[in-house]
Amino acid sequence: MAILKVARLGHPVLRQKAEPVPVSEIGTAAFQRFIDDMVETMREYDGAGLAANQVHTLKQVAVIEVEGNPRYPEAAAIPLTVLINPVVTVLTEEREDGWEGCLSVPDMRGVVSRATAVRLTCYDREANRVDLVAKEFFARVIQHETDHLNGIVYLDRMSDLRTLSHIAEWNKHWLGIREQND
Repeated sequence: MAILKVARLGHPVLRQKAEPVPVSEIGTAAFQRFIDDMVETMREYDGAGLAANQVHTLKQVAVIEVEGNPRYPEAAAIPLTVLINPVVTVLTEEREDGWEGCLSVPDMRGVVSRATAVRLTCYDREANRVDLVAKEFFARVIQHETDHLNGIVYLDRMSDLRTLSHIAEWNKHWLGIREQND
C-alpha cells in the first residue's frame, strides 16, 4: 500500500467530474490496490473521507471512515465504507449547518448547510450493490465526498464565507462558541 499525493485547492483535477467505474474493473487487482491506497491515505491524514479526484484520479470512487478521528472527536463512528459510482438522493428538506474541513483545503474549516438524511446507492469494493440511508454526520460526509466526484469543493457550498477559518484560529475562537451553544 502507498500514501497517495493529495491534490490541493487550485489543482484542476478537483474541478473535474469523475467518470463511472466499469463494474468489470472493480474486482481487478489494480483497482483493489487503488482502494487500499485511498484508505491508507485517508487514515494517514486523519480524513473522514477521501474521493478519487483528491488523489488525481478521475474515477467515481470514494472511501469514508470515522473511528477515533482526532479531527472529528465528537463524530459517531462510521465503519469503512467504499462508494463506487455513488448516487445520492436527499430524503428530507431538513438541513443542518456544520463545520467541514477537507484534505484538499488543508488547515481550514467552514460552515456548510447539508441535508440531514440521504439515500446512497452505489457498489462496494466487492461489486455488490449498496442501498442505505445515512443521517447526520454520515450523511454530511457522503454529500461532501460525492460533491468532490462532481468537481465541487465544500467552499462552493458555503453561504457565509466569514466562517472560513484557519484551524488554529478556529480552535481559539469558534470551538469555544460552538461548545457554549451545545
